[in-house]
Amino acid sequence: MSNDSKITPSTPTGRILRRFHADPLARISVLIIVLFALFAGGTALLSSFNLNWPFDPNITNLEQKLEPPSSHHWLGTDNLGRDVLSRMLHGSSISLTVGLIAVFVSLTIGIVVGAAAGFFGGITDQILMRSVDALLCFPTFFLILTAVALLGPSLLNIVVVIGLVSWTGTARLVRAEFLTLRETEYVKGARVLGQKSWTIITRHILPNAAAPILVTAVLGIPDAILSEAGLSFLGFGVQPPQATWGNIIADGKTYLLDAWWLIMFPGLAILIASLSFYLAGDALREAAESRN
Repeated sequence: MSNDSKITPSTPTGRILRRFHADPLARISVLIIVLFALFAGGTALLSSFNLNWPFDPNITNLEQKLEPPSSHHWLGTDNLGRDVLSRMLHGSSISLTVGLIAVFVSLTIGIVVGAAAGFFGGITDQILMRSVDALLCFPTFFLILTAVALLGPSLLNIVVVIGLVSWTGTARLVRAEFLTLRETEYVKGARVLGQKSWTIITRHILPNAAAPILVTAVLGIPDAILSEAGLSFLGFGVQPPQATWGNIIADGKTYLLDAWWLIMFPGLAILIASLSFYLAGDALREAAESRN
């Protein structure tokens, strides 16, 4: 049996994964995402046992402030002498946590609203979609910024707010999929057999709409990461001394000419992580849309 046959089941999901696996750019992006996840997870695990590598991210040492990258401090130190690499590693766990949980909240709301609008139609569809249209009139980031400013900056508030204002695109996508799939023969057959609406939605329609929903989830993670970084940069995100990529850049903007590493390294981390998710999402979408 060839290697391709081992990773190419004859199911629609298997064919999508085969096309995705065949894309070298997709494989590279997934590898980078896995590395970020391992670093973030490892750092969070060590922190739970009061262990920090390579240094405690909150320990200050003014005698070593604004040191450039060296063999002792690989990414240099900040204006308080804290190790930048240690702070970036702790910031990665926050960024990925925000991205994953916010996308989960957003997907949950979007799927429920979109499924109800697309499946039931009529007045339900009109009410729900007009509510979505109203929310889409406001810029998402400014809604997030306003809500966090009112509720107060904390990790929980940021995650919840990003999830609560980012579901509209998912709802429109799910509605469109349900409008198409509810007219298929197997759904009509399920209605004739007297199956309940909940059963038809969860067993027949939703699994067939999984591919575009998964693409939306992957593409939503970098949006959440960028929103968190923007909030932290503006001072409305996770508060110091807890490190995030955004507040490391915010601390470093004052020393842009003297300590370039405070901007460069966290900026590259945000860029590489976000770009990897975008590339993986685009590759997954192309794999789902391909008919070969």
